[in-house]
Amino acid sequence: MPRPREFDETAALDAAIECFWRRGFEATSLRDLTAAMGLTAPSLYNAFGDKEELFALALERYLERNTRGRLRRLEETLAPKQAIAQFFAEIVGHSVSDRHRKGCFLVNSALEIAPHHAQCRAVISRQFQGIEGFFARCILAAQADGTVPLHLDAGDVAKLLLGVLLGVRVLARTNPTRRALEGVVRPALALLDQPHQPRRNQKRVKQ
Repeated sequence: MPRPREFDETAALDAAIECFWRRGFEATSLRDLTAAMGLTAPSLYNAFGDKEELFALALERYLERNTRGRLRRLEETLAPKQAIAQFFAEIVGHSVSDRHRKGCFLVNSALEIAPHHAQCRAVISRQFQGIEGFFARCILAAQADGTVPLHLDAGDVAKLLLGVLLGVRVLARTNPTRRALEGVVRPALALLDQPHQPRRNQKRVKQ
């Protein structure tokens, strides 16, 4: 019968998140991880697998604890158009208050590790699809309640908003000022306010 593990797996995984987030995947060594998690190398491998498997688990926990929880909260508690605006307001707020400029663990991972590790790339791709889906659902619901113009293509605008999110998170690593970040977000959100402009009849009426 296997012996029960004598450590808190959740706390150890949270420590791994902070270690990877602060240093990045490549720069984080096994020694860094064992020191941060309070484990020996054999215990780490037995509980979490190799470094890539540990990173994928850490990223999944980060997403569930942060990104996915935020999306659920906003979609369940706010009007659809307001949910999109509040999402970006929170992202800008977190970016401005990030004194160490760690950025977003998800976006950092997409830039560093996704091209090289299939398991992590799949996790990241699914999450980007989830964020895009949140935007699309909110736009469609807002079109249904009359707060977003019907002529907008929800899928296209959702992709645009995902691109804006990624741009904000990357820009925040070098220029995390509210003015700069809101300047990126504002024009995108303004698209949702544009009134529908029907095409004018091109035929001239004879007098």
